[in-house]
Amino acid sequence: MGIKNYINTVRYYLKKEETEESSILELADNPDDTETFTSPSTGMQFVLIPAGEFEMGSPFEEKDRSAFESPVHKVKINTSFYLGKSTVTQKQWEKIMGNNPSHFKGENRPVEMVAWKDAQEFITKLNEKEETDKCRLPSEAEWEYSCRAGTQTKYFFGEDESKLDEYVWHAGNSGDKTHVIGCKKPNPWGLYDINGNVWEWVQDEWHENYNGAPADGSAWEDGNISNRVSRGCSWICDTGYCHSAGRFKRKTESRLANLGFRLLREL
Repeated sequence: MGIKNYINTVRYYLKKEETEESSILELADNPDDTETFTSPSTGMQFVLIPAGEFEMGSPFEEKDRSAFESPVHKVKINTSFYLGKSTVTQKQWEKIMGNNPSHFKGENRPVEMVAWKDAQEFITKLNEKEETDKCRLPSEAEWEYSCRAGTQTKYFFGEDESKLDEYVWHAGNSGDKTHVIGCKKPNPWGLYDINGNVWEWVQDEWHENYNGAPADGSAWEDGNISNRVSRGCSWICDTGYCHSAGRFKRKTESRLANLGFRLLREL
């Protein structure tokens, strides 16, 4: 091999190794674009989610569904909002909390090993730092509405499970670890890792089904504070969990290496 070919080969592999670590830079937005918002204290990027309505849950004929996802019911989101383009990263967490509880270290990987109450503490401190009260966890309905991005198919990219690897980190392709945000394709509304990588806390208390669920997109909280909802599947999940309607029960105090959160910012 000539010296020129050798140098080109080395450059190729160096670039390949750097691709994942630098992928966060590809999420950069236009500061003058009203369709996005960037947190001044953390650099966290948000995308505008338009108001609308959708059918929440999964139909009985959908493969891999569970009874927890029934009944399908119409939800109307009356007000637009911003949602984080990704889950909260370790770098963003450290800027507010001054520590990093994550098992899989990496500043642009999702923060994990955070309980529901830890996420609430982060939100309180972030709001105080930015002198606002607009940041919070999304409701379960707001989360699914954003994940579906105007679709009613099993996945936000359609029904073809063979395309899952293009969008989702799951047990079959993750290498048993989390990954830097933005390495997979986003959903149609520009949200990265809305399925896969880590499960995401939402505001709602857990209910075994959707009987009696709010129809206005608000969080369902009626006193059952021992369990909360997580959405989105993770790096350790079989593909059967990775559909738009998938949901899972968590103890409020759960701290797991496959569980993080994404923020909503009200307009």
